[in-house]
Amino acid sequence: MAKYHDIKVDVSEVYTSALATADYVASIANGKQRVQIIGEWGLHKAFLERGFYITTHHPDFVVVGMDHNATYADFATAVLNIQAGAQFIGTNPDTNLPSEAGMLPGAGSLIALVQYAVKPQATIIGKPHATIMDMALERVGQTKEQVVMVGDNYHTDIQAGQAVGMATLLVYTGVSHPDEVAKETHQPTHQVMSLDEWEF
Repeated sequence: MAKYHDIKVDVSEVYTSALATADYVASIANGKQRVQIIGEWGLHKAFLERGFYITTHHPDFVVVGMDHNATYADFATAVLNIQAGAQFIGTNPDTNLPSEAGMLPGAGSLIALVQYAVKPQATIIGKPHATIMDMALERVGQTKEQVVMVGDNYHTDIQAGQAVGMATLLVYTGVSHPDEVAKETHQPTHQVMSLDEWEF
């Protein structure tokens, strides 16, 4: 096996849920530029680069993503701003993040915290929703027939690929387990225990 499976990727080719969320909000903003963000620097940077003004005072949008340092006050302000009319956007619905300590709460868990306290449903941009997949395909200039979606989470990675009709490869090195996936109606195109088993 070649180091890193001989996959050569430049940082400019990485398309994250943060970038996709900023792209989506920019596409619907219609001149509105005020956004409250619960998220880490990558999410803030994505919005700043698109000309948004980050604020907790009368935002047009409230964007919630993964944030290791968010406080109760941050979530309370987000809830109040959504109740006041700000549009509620979520970066991705990942329930958990794998770590050496175990499965930690993911962005989806934080979005759910806010969702539970407000009536408007969040617009979710990331996997398994098709929005991020369509934008990623457009960015790389490929069709769904030319790519395969690789991931370790059936309910986000694999279902995202299935949402746009592309081939999928589930790797059992993270969130999903074979016995759970076996119960699903729509199976991944390919399944491996490790990428070491996959022949590119």
